[in-house]
Amino acid sequence: MNVHDAESAVTGDVSSVALRFADHPGSVSGSSEGGRQRWQLVKAAAIVLLGAFLSSPVGDPERKVKGNVITSERDPALQITLPTSAQYLGAQRWVLCDMADCELHAFVDADPQKRVERFYWVQFEGHLPTRPELKHTYDSQRHANLAGLDFYVDDWVRAKDAETARGSDIEHIRAMIQEKGYRMPEGMRYVRLVHLRDERKRKELMIIYGEDVAEEGLKAPDLQPGGRADDRWPAIADGLLARAEKKIDLQVGAPGSNPISGH
Repeated sequence: MNVHDAESAVTGDVSSVALRFADHPGSVSGSSEGGRQRWQLVKAAAIVLLGAFLSSPVGDPERKVKGNVITSERDPALQITLPTSAQYLGAQRWVLCDMADCELHAFVDADPQKRVERFYWVQFEGHLPTRPELKHTYDSQRHANLAGLDFYVDDWVRAKDAETARGSDIEHIRAMIQEKGYRMPEGMRYVRLVHLRDERKRKELMIIYGEDVAEEGLKAPDLQPGGRADDRWPAIADGLLARAEKKIDLQVGAPGSNPISGH
């Protein structure tokens, strides 16, 4: 039983207790005024306990990080090694839009003024058991193979002041970067790699690699559709993916096993 199954079971138990009390207040002994007062106290406690379970976060991040290495024991079991220059900013785990359990790990390369030049966004995500109808849908025709795992590939460019949806994972990682005193550049180019765990498509490993577009002597609008350099985007995107594959090393398998390694 994973953490979600355990939480669902516990929440179900608490819900049933609260409902039983609500339906049968006489189950609290005594029909006197004292008995009714005891019933009110028990009812209040049950409601508070139920609310605590329903609103509680999904828990602490499960994956372990040592230096520039992320170790995951499940979904999937692997190690992700990033360049030694990458600085670890930390991890967050939260429920995304009441749909998915997200665990995000962030690393950056920055200049001496803490201006981000490159970043690495690693996210383990799975839809909640309470949303059985959901599954991840990716339709990119581009794929990459890292250590024997198939990844969907897509890419884009984004200006620093682009609108960010409230509560989104982008909002979370930007807040992490800012809280650590780092500054985003005016524009970033990104490549996203997504591996779906199985045919149900409810769990994913997502890795996003980003670079400052100024390294190309350009600004984000230049590379967007209709921009003065949009015809250069295919070649820039190919180079971005090649660098991501070189910088991100995956070893598939539980720690201590005979892992499959590959970029």
